[in-house]
Amino acid sequence: MNKKFLFSALVIGSGLLWQSCGSKDSSKQQQAAAAQGEIAVPVSFGTVEQQIVSGLKSYPASVVPLQETEIRAEVSGYVTKIYVSDGAFVSKGQALYEIDRVRYQAAVDQAKASLAISKANLQRVEKDLQRYQTLAERDAIAKQTLDYAITDVNNQKAQVQAAQAALTAAQTDLQRSTIRAPFSGAVGISQVRTGALVSPSTSLNTVSSIDPVAVEFQISEKEIAEFAAYQAGRASTEITVVLPDGTSYPAQGRISTMDRAVDPTTGTIKVRATFNNAQNILRAGMNLTMIVKSTSSSEQLLIPFKAVQDQLGVYNVYVVNDSSRAEQRAVELGLKVDDKVVVTSGVQAGEKIVVDGVMNVKTGAKLVENAPQGAPQQPQK
Repeated sequence: MNKKFLFSALVIGSGLLWQSCGSKDSSKQQQAAAAQGEIAVPVSFGTVEQQIVSGLKSYPASVVPLQETEIRAEVSGYVTKIYVSDGAFVSKGQALYEIDRVRYQAAVDQAKASLAISKANLQRVEKDLQRYQTLAERDAIAKQTLDYAITDVNNQKAQVQAAQAALTAAQTDLQRSTIRAPFSGAVGISQVRTGALVSPSTSLNTVSSIDPVAVEFQISEKEIAEFAAYQAGRASTEITVVLPDGTSYPAQGRISTMDRAVDPTTGTIKVRATFNNAQNILRAGMNLTMIVKSTSSSEQLLIPFKAVQDQLGVYNVYVVNDSSRAEQRAVELGLKVDDKVVVTSGVQAGEKIVVDGVMNVKTGAKLVENAPQGAPQQPQK
């Protein structure tokens, strides 16, 4: 019995010794740091990888009509008719509103009458001039009478021109008393109702084109060459948008326009993509997420996305130096690929970075790799 007991105790003691030695391996740096008066921070490490990547870029975006204009009254009067309902689709030239036409029709009739009188008076003075010219050739009238006749004809021609201009103005006002759609699209909610008194400064409604429609977003100035290639067709990509409810819009778009200049305060430039919108799903002013599929033509640096710290728009990672200490670096991010992200500057391939435990790390802190849970401990030989 005593021998069996001694053998069992020996086995248990050996197991405890092996376990203790294994834990010493994972905490050797902690003990060394503690001996120097500091405690090493346990973290997990990752390596900056380099490879050709293909992934999705996302940008905040908004819907902008390719054409949009505010409908205003051009003449004064009472609104007598509203031809379309709120939110209706309208065609170019379709009547939208009518402002009391009676006064403008009367002005046209009056201008026509004035023009007719002026033309009749012109015919009369022209006949008088012909008679005076015949008499003047015979020296039967004074030269002054002929001069007066010529002046009367010139004056009456000017009267005809003035009457014609008045008629044109009256006809223009009559035409403008019926407000028509300047292009095909959808109207909004009417700002006036039948019977309202309006003037040339009164806003009546807004009309926007709906198919196709534009989606605008901002890109970094470093991405200009990439998106210029998409616009020119030198490179292919897939462009989609995510709606506010989280669903994807079924149709794909294309890069159609880039702004003329970069905003110097933000270093970004506006890009416009065009989408077909026959069902009017994309509404003017709607906030979307633009998704652009991108494939790099050269190798890119990749790190785990959770290693990145966002501090007021400035992105940082902790790099592990040769002394196993944390060194904070500012990085610029590119394409996001699943749980990783492309880094365009700030780190180099092969460098070791902190992935887990970032919140506990400070610049200069001593770091020790935290063994994964469930990892077997190796006994000390």
